[in-house]
Amino acid sequence: MVIGAIADTLGRGIETVTDGVSEMLFEPVIRLGVTGLARSGKTVFITSLVANLMDRGRMAGLEAAAGGRIEAAFLQPQPDDTVPRFGFEGHLAAMTGAEPFWPESTRSVSELRLSLRVRPKGLLSGFSGPRTVHLDIVDYPGEWLLDLALLEMDFAGWSVEALAKAQAREEGAAFIARLDEFDATAKLDESAAKALADGWTEYLNAARLSGFSDCTPGRFLLPGDLEGSPALTFAPLPPGATPRGSLAREFQRRFEAYKAQVVKPFFRAHFSRIDRQVVLVDALGAIHNGPRAVEDLRQALSGILASFRPGRNTFLTSILGKRVDKILFAATKADHLHHDQHGRLQAIMEALVSDARRKADFSGADTGAMAIAALRATVEETRRVNGADLGVVRGTLQEDGRQAALHPGDLPSDPQVLLAPARDGAEAWLDAEFGVMKFAPAPLSLRAGEGPPHIRLDSAAEFLIGDKLR
Repeated sequence: MVIGAIADTLGRGIETVTDGVSEMLFEPVIRLGVTGLARSGKTVFITSLVANLMDRGRMAGLEAAAGGRIEAAFLQPQPDDTVPRFGFEGHLAAMTGAEPFWPESTRSVSELRLSLRVRPKGLLSGFSGPRTVHLDIVDYPGEWLLDLALLEMDFAGWSVEALAKAQAREEGAAFIARLDEFDATAKLDESAAKALADGWTEYLNAARLSGFSDCTPGRFLLPGDLEGSPALTFAPLPPGATPRGSLAREFQRRFEAYKAQVVKPFFRAHFSRIDRQVVLVDALGAIHNGPRAVEDLRQALSGILASFRPGRNTFLTSILGKRVDKILFAATKADHLHHDQHGRLQAIMEALVSDARRKADFSGADTGAMAIAALRATVEETRRVNGADLGVVRGTLQEDGRQAALHPGDLPSDPQVLLAPARDGAEAWLDAEFGVMKFAPAPLSLRAGEGPPHIRLDSAAEFLIGDKLR
């Protein structure tokens, strides 16, 4: 694989060996990658995870916390001096203040180091004192992760695939029509190049707002300081000739520059060093947006896992580059459902990633799927409707501050009721509709030693790092 070749460079190997020896002789380090697609709650997840590891009153599902073996947790300067620090304090203040609000979403890579002082378990506890385990959390946009698949494509192949998706989506109609206005074999005109790139960016943003997950190149959505650069001024073109000096030839060159100067450096600097990963998914949002959004999400998740180098870390891989040995796919916003629906949401999540998980399991990685809410924004109620009890959730609406109770519709007990029509290209659900509301975070009154309320965040932590705290 191209991705494997990038990660397995000699320089990367030497650095990894140095890190591995340091961890074995001194203090172990867990590098946890946190990603997900738009509106999946990455910032909230990291903030609540760190807060609940520092004040562990709600972490009964994390064995080291429940057994009292985590004696202390404290923030330290991160090891990477050139990576922005994750703004934990500001995000926590936003979520837990007198008038709480959701923090801004992830727009670039950031990092945070949380150090845990842990007593060993079992026989070792009598022979050694507490040790320090460093948890380095790396936050990065899921849109950038999708770009890793581009490394194995050329411009022509990507164009064919991207245009096919745009033609199948209503949001792509304007761009497809705009293509007819340009002659790709004509001499490069920067105004024409910019018009096409702007049109493609508009389409990607519209598709993302409509609930589609696979929208590449990801930096077109989150350009940062690359906005307006040639590396982000191209668009897919229909197959055809690419004469020297033409628009088509230049777009081909810029696509390769995007891979070489944007995607590969991200992989080398951050992605290839991760050994635990959580992928957050707004499955409820996709279900609400309909079958096409669900199928697009399923394909995107499969592509995301293909970008990882899953497998168990061994002495050999410490030389060649680390492999991600645990991957958790977490359906977020479980607090938007009554608890009697959580099992069904988890089953849907498991079905969405079943193909991807089989590949990871075959490679030796440990994968999991669950339904969580990193910050619980609702309370549950049971209401009598037409002579039957109905489980609802109540919270504060984000748009106008009103209190509202929601029953979004019963999720099917068999996930294939959703996935089969999604795979078959259905335009709408046959006999059901699934509502969704945007809830604001609820005002909190936390007792000493308690982190923010959540749903199964402790179980997620146990899966991701529990074995490293024993």
